Amino acid sequence: MRRVKLDRIDRRILRDLQADGRMTNVELARRAGISAPPCLRRVRALEEAGFIRGYHADINPEALGYGVTVFAHVGLTSQAEADLKKFEDLVNSWPLVRECNMLAGETDFLLKIVAEDWDSYQRFLTTKLTSAPNVSHVKSALAIRTSKSQPGVPIDTEIGDLPDEDELEDEE
Repeated sequence: MRRVKLDRIDRRILRDLQADGRMTNVELARRAGISAPPCLRRVRALEEAGFIRGYHADINPEALGYGVTVFAHVGLTSQAEADLKKFEDLVNSWPLVRECNMLAGETDFLLKIVAEDWDSYQRFLTTKLTSAPNVSHVKSALAIRTSKSQPGVPIDTEIGDLPDEDELEDEE
């Protein structure tokens, strides 16, 4: 990891890329207040340091025929680490499951599942999820609508150290 301490410029770059991953480097640099070459170096350093994990398109599920989103609360009979890992590996093989989160509390996992319709979700539920090894119970919650879907994390560009003037000159 090269750059661990984030300054205001790094945070602006992260915020802007999170909002629009297809933004050109020239536009990104303009917004960050630096020239394009140091901006590209910073983006690469942020990628190498693991702050940026990848770039993705935000696909409209309804446009592709996925009209149902269900959150499934899954309980397992065993919470031994090997059994948790086996369940996670199995979930990773199911394309309909878009997110899998291990939880503390009564429910072991929360799965976000997309399906074409309620019948196709029920088929998935009965043929895959409830019949999976170690699954003791599943509670399904059908999403009625999504009023907010914002990937990533909040990024405050006012937090962090400001770069020295020398540091800014080096980047120009």
